Amino acid sequence: MINFKKIGLLLLVQAAGLAVLGQVRMPRIFSDNMLVQRDKPLKVWGWAAAGEAVTVRFNGQQARTKAARDGSWQVLLKPMTFGGPFELSVTGKNSLVYKNVLIGDVWICSGQSNMEWILKDARDGAREVRESSYPSIRLFTVKRAMSFTPQQDVAGGTWQECGPATSADFSAVAYFFGRKLHTDEKVPIGLISTSWGGTNIEAWTSWDLMKQDSAWQHTDLKEIEKSQATMMKKLEDFRALLQQDKGTAEKWFDPATSVTGWKTMALPQLWEQTEVGNADGVVWFRKDFDLPEGWSSKPATLSLGPIDDSDMTYVNGLPVGGTNQYNTDRNYTLAPGLLHAGRNTVVVKVVDNGGGGGIYGQPQQLSLHNGGEPFSLAGSWLYKAAALTTDFGIQDFGPNGFPSQLFNAMIAPVVPYAIKGGIWYQGESNTFEAYKYRSLFPQMINDWRRRWGYDFPFVWAQLANYMAPSPVPVTTEWAELREAQTRTLSLPATGQAVLIDIGEAGDIHPRNKQDVGHRLALAAEKVAYGRNIVYSGPVYKSMKVEGNRIVLSFENTGGGLVAKDRYGYLKGFAIAGADGKFVWAKATILGNSIVVYSDAVQQPVAVRYAWADNPDDANLYNTENLPAGPFRTDSWKGITEH
Repeated sequence: MINFKKIGLLLLVQAAGLAVLGQVRMPRIFSDNMLVQRDKPLKVWGWAAAGEAVTVRFNGQQARTKAARDGSWQVLLKPMTFGGPFELSVTGKNSLVYKNVLIGDVWICSGQSNMEWILKDARDGAREVRESSYPSIRLFTVKRAMSFTPQQDVAGGTWQECGPATSADFSAVAYFFGRKLHTDEKVPIGLISTSWGGTNIEAWTSWDLMKQDSAWQHTDLKEIEKSQATMMKKLEDFRALLQQDKGTAEKWFDPATSVTGWKTMALPQLWEQTEVGNADGVVWFRKDFDLPEGWSSKPATLSLGPIDDSDMTYVNGLPVGGTNQYNTDRNYTLAPGLLHAGRNTVVVKVVDNGGGGGIYGQPQQLSLHNGGEPFSLAGSWLYKAAALTTDFGIQDFGPNGFPSQLFNAMIAPVVPYAIKGGIWYQGESNTFEAYKYRSLFPQMINDWRRRWGYDFPFVWAQLANYMAPSPVPVTTEWAELREAQTRTLSLPATGQAVLIDIGEAGDIHPRNKQDVGHRLALAAEKVAYGRNIVYSGPVYKSMKVEGNRIVLSFENTGGGLVAKDRYGYLKGFAIAGADGKFVWAKATILGNSIVVYSDAVQQPVAVRYAWADNPDDANLYNTENLPAGPFRTDSWKGITEH
């Protein structure tokens, strides 16, 4: 017998499926609270059933179209001046309405961890979050994702009004940049944060461009996808193994556990810098030490500094705390009686899911405190790996494992969205190939511009000072990467924020993001808004040799050159003869020029300034308090030119 009831139910289900197929869908970059670009045609796009009629209404304009055979559709609305809030409606067989929409300037903000660094973890983060109520600034954070092919939509994200409830976990650099633009330009500002810590520039560059590189010309993308699928299966098996952690099962946290076979490692440092190498997984660390009398009666604090990514920490066999945040300092309170005079043991289980791994802060952060003199724990620790990716044949499966994966998933989907310009903070992961960055960086900028269809302004943060200062003039990868960034200023509508005075020797993530955003905004106000302002520090222009001295000329001197020193001495200059051996030099300001000399070099041919990983004493500024960027007058072969 024919069951008409079941047939009717089946037809209803099929009809419901067709209705879903026929519904208008929009990319995630469209949401309530969105901000769209002023003074440019507004592209609105999405998906629907083939042939479905779609109507878009916004700010008094209306446009109609029909979805193509593949379901895609788009309309263009005429350019509009800034303002709002408005509603944007999209109607097909269903209707979507986006509320509280502003028109203003949209900036895409990209790079690695220093761009990704969130506001609450910046200098004075708690206060900055409390004071972040700017409803005309809108924030969008693109969810991390990777893909071997360009995607139609981002993996996640939604527009939010800027305020204490939304700003805390947003990019600090982007926020400070947007805040200054909003304050100075008096227009709504939209910020699209799309960043990933530890990533190289190749990950953010399209495959169309990267496949032209000799290293990738003969790459079969399908084979790469296939091998990555195999690698991901290995990774799934590996992660399942991590759930049954060998160290926990065998009680490696117990001081009585034998340490036979454990190796030694000097801490703090990332384990990639040791024989562990470029591996992810679980490593246990152990420190045995003797304390004097008086430690058992008082509460104490165990400080470990930042740990990448997460930890579980034990003292004398008992758990005292754990944190799952790579950039957070560990400070665990120890109850009276947990520590005692004589032998004590601290054990830290560290789990690294990608990128750098380990206990990596500064030596003074590894210590015990009980109100008196800190007890240092820096130095030699025992360690033993419970499970590492390298032991399972798992190669780099992250965004740096193959080019273009972040461009495909985190840039390409928002390319149709009109923008005012872009800001960029990246380069730390490319210092080893600084010479190649000379071409990689401008190529990426030009590629993005081609895809958006116009030469939008592009401003970047030059690498900050980092690592130990050198007592003698040196040639370094970081100096050469900064040079590659400066050379990219040859592109039109570009600007650079010099940061060699705000970094931290022991931390690649300087907390002063305020000055980064401020200086990026100054450059943007010049190149994007045409303001007649002093937007950068002095820029080297030319040189001439006069006897045993070299005279340097500068532009962007603003109100004049100054030495930021209580005695007026210039520092950071080195000079060399034809032998290429640099020595520290004396330098004197003469109008908009600087005279550089040394008694050790009677026939000078070249000068370098702030040419180091950490040029911490470089002190040439203009009166507007903006630092001169590193430069050299020679073109001698660098250490990354190979």
